[in-house]
Amino acid sequence: MPTISTFFGIVIAMYWREHEPAHFHARYGEFEAIIGIETLEVLRGGLPKRALALVLEWAREHRPELIEDWRLCRANQAPKPIQPLE
Repeated sequence: MPTISTFFGIVIAMYWREHEPAHFHARYGEFEAIIGIETLEVLRGGLPKRALALVLEWAREHRPELIEDWRLCRANQAPKPIQPLE
């Protein structure tokens, strides 16, 4: 699973050739959430409230890049790194 960004102990990744809908994985310690790119809804799993707020803030700022990385992964190509939340 390629890591596309890391910030504040949160790891953001995407799998190659994943199923729809477009989404990314966010891990924080033992927690993991799968988050839809278009809706920014948690599709499965969960994160602590503060970690989820940071992930959603980051995803709103980088939605076009997330969509592009999704397309790359679906084509079995390496996604591009995305700047972390600052």
